[in-house]
Amino acid sequence: MVLQNTNTMSQQQFPVQMFSKKRAYILIVLLVCAIFLSSWSLIHTVLLWYASTVTTSSSHAFWLSAIYASMAVGVILGVLSMVVALAVAVPAIVVIWSAVLVLLSFFGKPRVSVVAEGMKLTAEMGQTVGMVVIKEGNLVAAVCAVLGYFLFVIYGKEHCL
Repeated sequence: MVLQNTNTMSQQQFPVQMFSKKRAYILIVLLVCAIFLSSWSLIHTVLLWYASTVTTSSSHAFWLSAIYASMAVGVILGVLSMVVALAVAVPAIVVIWSAVLVLLSFFGKPRVSVVAEGMKLTAEMGQTVGMVVIKEGNLVAAVCAVLGYFLFVIYGKEHCL
């Protein structure tokens, strides 16, 4: 009986130990670095494709390839910015969420109402953070696509001359 109790306790403490502050930040930084490096290879692939298209195509295809390449770069950087924003926001949200639940329980709310409030709080915070991250990611993607288009047009004109 005692052996099962300690085994259950160690199983319950494993997630807490796994996601301690230090380890969680290290995992988040490694994840963001891996995504960042893979996005650079994707951007490099888009640039290589664009360079090969510019040298072998007509002026009509030149404009279409510039639009396609700028949209691809914008999407890649927009998704990357969303991942980075989530990596920064999630630890802060968890701290705020736990602080609010602890304060609710300290002020004498029964467990059932604290659980109900926690569910509402989780849904509301998730929705708000999701909307903000999507807006920010779309803004970054649009700005990168527009800037990328002008850079691709300038780059393409220099190579065509």
